[in-house]
Amino acid sequence: MDQLAQKAIDEALRGNWKEAIRLNEELLAEDPKNCEALNRLSRAYLEVGKLSRAIANYKKVIKIDSYNTIALKALERLKMAMSVSTVKEMKRNGINSFSPVATANLFIEEPGKTKTVTLIHLGDLAVISTLDAGEPVRLECYAHRVSVTTENGKYIGRFPDDLSRVVIKLTREGNEFSTYVRAVGADQVKIFVKETKRSELRRDLPSFSSTERPGYISFTPPDLIHDEKPDVSTTEEQDM
Repeated sequence: MDQLAQKAIDEALRGNWKEAIRLNEELLAEDPKNCEALNRLSRAYLEVGKLSRAIANYKKVIKIDSYNTIALKALERLKMAMSVSTVKEMKRNGINSFSPVATANLFIEEPGKTKTVTLIHLGDLAVISTLDAGEPVRLECYAHRVSVTTENGKYIGRFPDDLSRVVIKLTREGNEFSTYVRAVGADQVKIFVKETKRSELRRDLPSFSSTERPGYISFTPPDLIHDEKPDVSTTEEQDM
């Protein structure tokens, strides 16, 4: 990845959207068909409230690459969000994300059934920078750990070991879960886990003993320090 693209990603992860716009536009001046820069520019425009520009750039991506999953998912979320509420209504209610699930109370806590998880061993920042609050993600259960990936299989991070053991055990017993991005920052990704099916074996037993307080921030650069980065050059969990 060239230095200018990395700077654009870094500024987005810091929440410096105006600078992210400038850097991505500079990249596009060099290569107007740079889909990654167009997607990042669209995201930045959303964050500063310029919806029409965001949509226009996502549509440019689709014209260049009709199978671009980031642009396709973003446009679908925007379409659904606008069918639920107008932009004025969303702003009046303090909703800055245009994800439809943000307006559908996705992150309602249910004692014993939901859990907010802060991931460890985060993956490539280029992947993390594309995540949106409310975006569905996948759990990949292995022998001793649980990884989280995008829907198209890109590694995001892992559950802490203690929670990995719990989820692996519950999954083996027949429980099922849905998982969504809750908040994203340069050094932090939080995932919302919700029990969708409880096995007969655990019919009267909660999946989780406690939950964290809900947070409704779409993209929050945290002050926390994450000092351990994984080697993401190889396929996650090859050794399992």
